[in-house]
Amino acid sequence: MRKIRWGILSTASIALEKVLPAMQRGNYCHIAAIASRDLGRAQTAATRLGIPKAYGSYEQLLADPDIEAVYIPLPNHLHVPWSIQALQAGKHVLCEKPIGLSSAEAQTLVEVAKQHPHLKVLEAFMYRFHPQWQRAQQLVRDGKIGELRTIQSFFSYYNVDPDNIRNQAGIGGGGLMDIGCYNLSVSRFIFGCAPARVCGIVEYDPSLKTDRLASGMLDFGSGTSTFTCSTQLTPYQRVNIFGTEGRIEIEIPFNAPPDQPCKMWHQRGSQVEEIVLDTCDQYTLQGDAFSLAILNGTAVPTPIEDAVANMKLIEAMFSSAQSGQWVRAV
Repeated sequence: MRKIRWGILSTASIALEKVLPAMQRGNYCHIAAIASRDLGRAQTAATRLGIPKAYGSYEQLLADPDIEAVYIPLPNHLHVPWSIQALQAGKHVLCEKPIGLSSAEAQTLVEVAKQHPHLKVLEAFMYRFHPQWQRAQQLVRDGKIGELRTIQSFFSYYNVDPDNIRNQAGIGGGGLMDIGCYNLSVSRFIFGCAPARVCGIVEYDPSLKTDRLASGMLDFGSGTSTFTCSTQLTPYQRVNIFGTEGRIEIEIPFNAPPDQPCKMWHQRGSQVEEIVLDTCDQYTLQGDAFSLAILNGTAVPTPIEDAVANMKLIEAMFSSAQSGQWVRAV
């Protein structure tokens, strides 16, 4: 089967350091072009990664008839505008999370995507493609921890650089948008539905004006999920999934290393099984899964409407923190 010809909008570090090398190792991805608003930066990136074409504007790349799909690792406030332009140019779109700045903006993308039903659109939550999450979801579905009752998750790093886009409030910076979106997404991924209501506490950096520490509770009716995310704590991540008869613990749930096996633990009763997953790169798996959906004419693994649902939870968290009350997650 042939490879999909990809174009990359931006020379963002996550693309150059992680995503593009991983996609280049895939079976169904060919990185054919990269664009930057600075032609020199695009050419430097293209040379470094062996990409055939470099463009000095995103518009030029989208006008290239050879490009079939684009990956968008731009800052959050540019996700929806350039996803829409890519669709209108006839390109399939894989866009980084979070999909936009609001659920309303995300819904705009959904409506535009409906006008191009032959094109695929996916929010790039790469964790879903890692075998450790596939295993965790299957263990829960098969009743291997009894009845699912609660999930606890934690995700943090330390970054106070005011020039970093993650610390710029006006363009979608802050902890909930950058990493809290994972905590919310995994809760829905494992419960298989949206929570009925949420309660949140959010602390803001007095200088940067971004949320630097957030904790939340999600009420799924049949159980709960609690989480904390922070941009100003020691780096750490962990997920624990608890049921009436057992539990699942995932050691590195979000930034799974691509060069070493990952570990998770499944406890049922008094027996604890350590599960070691083969070394793999979740970015490679994501790129290939999206490319296969294009090649086979099948649906993407997660519909773009899911991105709207996650944005609504982020908004509900902020609303709850402001009011000091539970907020219904509509």
